[in-house]
Amino acid sequence: MPRAVTHSTANTDAPHSTANTRAPQSTTRTTKWSSALAGAGLLAATLTTGVSPAHAADSAGTGKYVALGDSYAAGAGVLSQSAGLCMRSDHNYGHLVAAALAPSSYVDKTCAGAKVSALSTPQKDAGVVVNGPQLDAVTADTSLITLTITGNNLGRSDFGFGDVAVVCSAVSLTNPFGTPCRDLYKDTLSTWLDEATAQLAKDLGTMRAKAPKARVLIVGYPSVLPDDPTKCLGQMPVTTGDLTFLRSVLGELNDKVAKTATAAGATYVDTLSPTKGHDGCSADKWVEGLIPTKPAVPLHPNATGERAMADAVLHALGR
Repeated sequence: MPRAVTHSTANTDAPHSTANTRAPQSTTRTTKWSSALAGAGLLAATLTTGVSPAHAADSAGTGKYVALGDSYAAGAGVLSQSAGLCMRSDHNYGHLVAAALAPSSYVDKTCAGAKVSALSTPQKDAGVVVNGPQLDAVTADTSLITLTITGNNLGRSDFGFGDVAVVCSAVSLTNPFGTPCRDLYKDTLSTWLDEATAQLAKDLGTMRAKAPKARVLIVGYPSVLPDDPTKCLGQMPVTTGDLTFLRSVLGELNDKVAKTATAAGATYVDTLSPTKGHDGCSADKWVEGLIPTKPAVPLHPNATGERAMADAVLHALGR
């Protein structure tokens, strides 16, 4: 059984198993963020391991552990929440991994809405800084780093991939039986992913320089949409053809992130395979659908999904 973390948990910016059920705590949310969630929900239809360097510490996880990334790493909406608009959960996969490893210290810098640029520059929402550069938390004594990021680079606004969902939902009315979203974007999303992973490669180099002995795990995205788009009929406001398109975009996202991780000497952790059959259109959801039935942001992992991601990380660490 995992041991409870007895050391202090640092939140530096203001602050297969079952889901944890802790009493909810109130979370401050701005009207803007609520609107963003509505947009993301509307369009949520949008939406292994490599070998770590030989010099990486064999005791990865027993020293300082730093968790980085976006809302999938933060556990957005999963109780209990902290860090304001960053929406960090104390049951996100980083906290669950820390509970199992009992590192000497644990720092959670994850933040909802983070794009790759948030690793090296302050993250802003409507011009207001909501999180400092995430790589600032990485220091020479860091022995383990986990990171989930790049999905929000599919959008141009602060809402990230929510942009794509909104667009795909809107254009579905113009051609209900076709692929209006795919026809509109063409190769644009692939181009944006290429740009994002190129920047990610640079940031992974910076990370390695800051913490040369750290084990670095790049954690992929879980199964948001099913392989069979007909399972989403009546649940997602996007055409069947465009659901297939969006599912392929998610696959391309994971593939390109995995390739970037491997090239940088990091370990890629596949969370798509272990969550198949538990997508946002399934009967047994580990990733919530457009209208969540358990605490989570639409189209994001619930507590069980975060546990599945944690289990994948621990498996990659040989635990």
